[in-house]
Amino acid sequence: MIYHCCEENRRALVDAHPSLNGIDYLEVLDLDAPPGSPRQRTLLVRLLKPVPAGLSVDNLHISGGERVRRVSVEWLGIASTPPAQASAAEQALFLALVEPEHVLVLRTDTDGDHSTYHLRLGQAGSLDTPLEDFDPRLSAVDFAFKVECPSDFDCRPQQDCAEPATPAPDINYLARDYASLRRLVMDRLARQMPGWRDRSPADLATTLGELIAYVGDLQHYQLDAVTTEAYLHTARKRSSLRRHALLVDYQLHEGCNARAWLHLQVSGGPFPLPDGLRFYTRVPGVPPRILSDSPEERQALQSSPLVFEPMHQASLNQAHNRLFFHTWSDARCCLASGATAATLRGHLPDLAVGDVLVLQEVLGPLTGEAADADPARRHAVRLTQVRAFDGADPLLDPLDDSEITEIAWHADDALPFALCISSETDEAHGSLQLDDVSVALGNIVLVDHGRSVIGEALGSVPAPRMQYPASGGACLRVAPEPLPPRYRPLLAEGPVTHRGRVVRRVLDGGLLRREWVLFDPQASASSALHWRAADAIPALRLESGLEASPEHWNVQRNLLDSKAEDRHFVVEAEHDGSTHLRFGDDRHGRRPDSGMDFRAYYRVGNGPAGNVGAASIAHVVSAEARIEAVSNPLPAHGGIAAENQAELRRAAPQAFRTQERAVTPADYAEVTERLDGVQRAAAGLRWTGSWHTVFVTVDREGGEPVDAPFAENVVEHLDRYRMAGHDLRVNEPLHVSLEIDLLVCVKAGYFRSDVRHGLLDVLGSRQRGDGTRGLFHPDNFSFGQTFFLSPLYAAARTVPGVASVQVTRFQRQGQIDPKPLADGFMALGRLEIVRLDNDPNFPEHGVLRLNLHGGK
Repeated sequence: MIYHCCEENRRALVDAHPSLNGIDYLEVLDLDAPPGSPRQRTLLVRLLKPVPAGLSVDNLHISGGERVRRVSVEWLGIASTPPAQASAAEQALFLALVEPEHVLVLRTDTDGDHSTYHLRLGQAGSLDTPLEDFDPRLSAVDFAFKVECPSDFDCRPQQDCAEPATPAPDINYLARDYASLRRLVMDRLARQMPGWRDRSPADLATTLGELIAYVGDLQHYQLDAVTTEAYLHTARKRSSLRRHALLVDYQLHEGCNARAWLHLQVSGGPFPLPDGLRFYTRVPGVPPRILSDSPEERQALQSSPLVFEPMHQASLNQAHNRLFFHTWSDARCCLASGATAATLRGHLPDLAVGDVLVLQEVLGPLTGEAADADPARRHAVRLTQVRAFDGADPLLDPLDDSEITEIAWHADDALPFALCISSETDEAHGSLQLDDVSVALGNIVLVDHGRSVIGEALGSVPAPRMQYPASGGACLRVAPEPLPPRYRPLLAEGPVTHRGRVVRRVLDGGLLRREWVLFDPQASASSALHWRAADAIPALRLESGLEASPEHWNVQRNLLDSKAEDRHFVVEAEHDGSTHLRFGDDRHGRRPDSGMDFRAYYRVGNGPAGNVGAASIAHVVSAEARIEAVSNPLPAHGGIAAENQAELRRAAPQAFRTQERAVTPADYAEVTERLDGVQRAAAGLRWTGSWHTVFVTVDREGGEPVDAPFAENVVEHLDRYRMAGHDLRVNEPLHVSLEIDLLVCVKAGYFRSDVRHGLLDVLGSRQRGDGTRGLFHPDNFSFGQTFFLSPLYAAARTVPGVASVQVTRFQRQGQIDPKPLADGFMALGRLEIVRLDNDPNFPEHGVLRLNLHGGK
């Protein structure tokens, strides 16, 4: 649980409790240690009440640290009865402490590093269980071994008899319009019927001639249209554009629909989400819940509301309508930015891992008015841990025996802002203590834009009406082969909904395989709203045959990978939203048999129209009376318009330039950089004795380490691109630690400590408070990037109070070399990256020394 409370009242309340005990604070014996006593290895843990008897090393655990991670306890005792391992001087010191019976004395085997450590008191064998009569909140304490080390600031850590050839007729192939064709037909009739003299429009021959010219004009128009559709830059039909793009492996996308997190307010329960629900956007004068085919629904449909439907099953429970945070008796509390855990008030045994909650501010922190609540303070999280029981009993706050439930959510759903939980109103509103400023909404369901069309009849596949030309010549006659009929049914409604998809890794029989899903129920809540439009697929399926035992046909993006027996089809939409279905040819996908009936099940509604605002979805069509109201706390997201012909003509001819294989080291580096979280990559090819190995060096964003799980992910990503016979290895970059000394003259009237703080902030390796990066942030540098001193001077001069700056030392750490300082820059090798963390825990990661003069 991550809380930051302005007033910490719990320690005082536990202290006043007649039986509860807890840790008050911890001291590290350093400068005050008596002669002969090891410094920073003696911990004095002061409890609120006397130390219970029988404590042993098994009741203690010290975790944390960066450089020194294993800290063990050599011995422990109570200050009032000093342990025999302590020296006489130490025993005297312990006995002289105020209330020594409240002090637990520990001796560690090491003095740790500069980072924060965590000491926990618990029952032996289960340290997560507090000691008897010990408060869980006060059973652990954070501390640092180096609290007394000199520091200017706080140390908080961040395809034959031949018949005689027939002479070709004398045809003017330039006659293509109606007038030219009519003249050509009339001339031909005059030659065939020399006695024909009547040219009046009522003459039968004239009428037939003009009819032939009219049909010919239409046929030539069709031929011209076919020619027009034969080229990408002249094609007008969307289906033609799509097929041209596929020739260069470019997939024309049709956009995708929007999704939203929907909150259902229910009574009773728990009960499953009913089937066949439809949700409408707000229509004035219509109640929140309406019955299907009722007058209220007909009234609502007259306003053409957008329709959303649920994407998954869920369990609904009245107890989850609104959940409140437990602040452990503290006041003016907030969930800090980056929080991934909290405690809820009440016993919530039906809350489960995988459920989604929406954290929402419902009151103005300063006024207590709902109208003043910030609508931007809303965030969806997916639970990864729920703890409602302590053994077989409900989890309680031992202070007042109130029931509580502890929750944690996915790290990718960490709060992007601080969420106020309790506050104090301003003076104009009475300076009142305000609880439940923010709440958590349960009964959250993921819905997406689109209305279902059920069992639309598409008609039967027609019988063949044409045959292929007879083959074998005059000496061999064979039976004519029927020409398969063209069956491209048109859907009655459109546009068809396209739904985004993501790839999920599934462990199947010990093997890791990848599958396409609409969303991953085990991933973060935020990932359910992010996908590529190019991966979206139509929400459409077909059935053929009897309804009792139908054959199912599945939609595909194209049929190039379909086998002859696969019941696959593709959707081809036009610019007006009309949609045709195209089937296979018994080579790429199965061809439907003549007489086969099809029924379509699909959804209608697509594109950015579904990106409605928060609280826009307000009606549910259902007979379930326990559903009282619905609303979307957050705006719908993800609706994208279909790619237009201008975008296609611009992008498709360039698609082949995207390298989809890795041959050279540069190819491996470019493909690696397509991975999320990779800032830059470099690759090299070496002969390693039996085969070539590609060594890929990765520079991760934020300077994250290239650990084993990330390396496995890179290898899996590169495997589909690599050349056969190439092995893969993933390495970390070569960091070059810098050693820099600055001589700074501080302006009069400025405190040197303030200037020092500003310089360390601007020249730091972390993200600053205003969102900008420090000069030495890892994302500011990559492979082989020369480091110049000029940006350092410029950054330092931005600090208020700096009169002048001079670099007096500029070299690789531990290597005395005056040349970089004289040149004003330092050149780096191909795989080298500069680093200057100025971290006392890792001094080998670079050091920045400031020598300040002047000022105050």
